[in-house]
Amino acid sequence: MDNIDLSLLRQVQQWVDSGHRAVLGTIVRTWGSAPRPPGSCVAIRDDGLVAGSVSGGCIEDDLVDKARAGVLDAGKPQVIRYGIDAETAGRFGLPCGGLIELVLEPVLPHTHLPLLLERLERGERVQRTLTLATGKVQLQPGDSSDALLLTESTLTTHHGPQWRLMLIGAGQLARYVAEMAVALGYAVTVCDPREEYADGFSLPGVQLLRGMPDDVVQAWKPDGHSAVIALTHDPKLDDLALMEALISDAFYVGAIGSRLNQSKRKARLAEHFGMTAEQLARLHGPVGLKNGARTPPEIAVSILAELTAVRYGFEVPAPVPVSHSL
Repeated sequence: MDNIDLSLLRQVQQWVDSGHRAVLGTIVRTWGSAPRPPGSCVAIRDDGLVAGSVSGGCIEDDLVDKARAGVLDAGKPQVIRYGIDAETAGRFGLPCGGLIELVLEPVLPHTHLPLLLERLERGERVQRTLTLATGKVQLQPGDSSDALLLTESTLTTHHGPQWRLMLIGAGQLARYVAEMAVALGYAVTVCDPREEYADGFSLPGVQLLRGMPDDVVQAWKPDGHSAVIALTHDPKLDDLALMEALISDAFYVGAIGSRLNQSKRKARLAEHFGMTAEQLARLHGPVGLKNGARTPPEIAVSILAELTAVRYGFEVPAPVPVSHSL
């Protein structure tokens, strides 16, 4: 399962390879309430086929009309706005005061889309600079920044995974978590020294490491854009990884297991590794939002839901079970 950015660009390249022309639209600014944030993309094929999204559909319909009316023939990028006044805001389904500004660029050879895709397929971060006057594109190595910058002459965007996720254990649950996390834009690494699990684990775009978890996490150097989740149920593996993760700058550290197991785990980490109460308070466990999840895919959803909430600074209150009467 690819992330949204990669899936859209791959779709556009398939259109071009099959002989179609296409235009790529990127939200560069929003004011007030807007359906999608800056950086969101949409692609329009010359026959009106749409991929991606920048609104609930009304803006996409207008972009289709623009593509058919000659945007593709212009040969260079254009900057357009929606929702400048109340009438146009209402027409395009934007809340009162909402405004969206987009850059539309025809996809041409000097767009260098194949080269961008090649780098993204390797899991690289890429900084892409579009010259508005000509449509020419320059690709450079990217960093952890995700800032989008529009000037009078250029549009600079960043592509590829900005966030990292380390999973300890290569079991069935890890497979679901890894696949979904890739779709959410994480660079995912799975660590498992156990041959019986690691030998059968393989997912496109996911790195597998077979070293001992404490050594792997330490070498991985978790930072403020990193998360570490232990999924093995084996204290000899999980505890070692958590020990390193909890003293790092990782924004999220979690471990699977019951409340009783979590209590025992914290006691072990305090007794054998000297971890402080403040460090142990950072441990999320049982990992994931409490939503009644039972199957591995459901548990993966709950884990990534909690990860997303923490990433954006939200605290989700404990749910209240609802009894259903027939």
